[in-house]
Amino acid sequence: MPRYLDDAQRQELQRQRESLHWRSEWPTWAVIVAIYGGWFGVAMNARTIGLVPSVALLAVLSCWFMSLQHELMHGHPTRWPLVNMLFGIAPLAVWFPYEVYRESHLRHHDDAHLTEPGRDPESYYVTPEQWASAGPVLRAALAARNTFAGRMLIGPWFSIAASWREAMQAVVERRWRIVASWAAHLASLVLLASWLETRCGIPWRAFVFGVGYASLALASVRSFQEHRAAEEESERTVVNEAAWPWRLLFLNNNYHAVHHDLPGVPWFALGRIYSRRRDAYRASNGGFVVRGYGEWAIRHALAQAAEPVHPFAAAESPAGRRQDARSADTASLVS
Repeated sequence: MPRYLDDAQRQELQRQRESLHWRSEWPTWAVIVAIYGGWFGVAMNARTIGLVPSVALLAVLSCWFMSLQHELMHGHPTRWPLVNMLFGIAPLAVWFPYEVYRESHLRHHDDAHLTEPGRDPESYYVTPEQWASAGPVLRAALAARNTFAGRMLIGPWFSIAASWREAMQAVVERRWRIVASWAAHLASLVLLASWLETRCGIPWRAFVFGVGYASLALASVRSFQEHRAAEEESERTVVNEAAWPWRLLFLNNNYHAVHHDLPGVPWFALGRIYSRRRDAYRASNGGFVVRGYGEWAIRHALAQAAEPVHPFAAAESPAGRRQDARSADTASLVS
């Protein structure tokens, strides 16, 4: 459900929904054309461009494609989920079937359980029990994942491993819809990888481990410290005042607190909504605002932004929860 700052905002957004700009969603259509045209344009000219530049460009475009998938699963640019799915089902980003990503991400929007391990599928926290059972190598990896460099370097491996583990569980539990999604994804991935190798001169390994992994690493920039453990739901989600190239690459998902409040609003409206109520959003999310991804990179290149163990899961009392939340909070918030 949408969470408006006040009744005036609700009325304003209702008027905007009736505008031609919102109803046509032409910016989203333009992004669809740009991504598919750019991706296959680069692929088909890879022999001329060169393998390394082509893989780098495809990684950026695949990251942009994941941002588009996020927009599609939130009901854009059409009101028909099946039509939207057709624009996002291609395996351009390699690792995750669209339907599996969609189901997982919509569960993430249960803000009442945001960041809770076991409840939030996009949480980067673990429970005290998981931490206690982890060996020294895994503990070191979990701690490194909460640094900016670690999130980019090893964060994708955690996501890939979790996704494949869930795929195996779906087979064991006979959840055939999920199994069918994986089967269709893998079949189309094989066809695309074969076409890239024979027609474009891009080896399948370069596609899977170059384009696929690098695009996930780039997407990890956006997800770094996107949420934090906090008592109030509204204070768990960041606003990142990133520069325009990042905003375009992530389709304004850097305004993440606005997106969680208004998940049905199209990407091209989020920036304006935030700028018109900047002070109100800063107050609403407890000042959880950063000036750009460079701020995270400087402050947390090799330093943890938060401890791996979820502070509320480890707490024994309300007073303990408040104290742990303060200790887990980062010092990189805008005052």
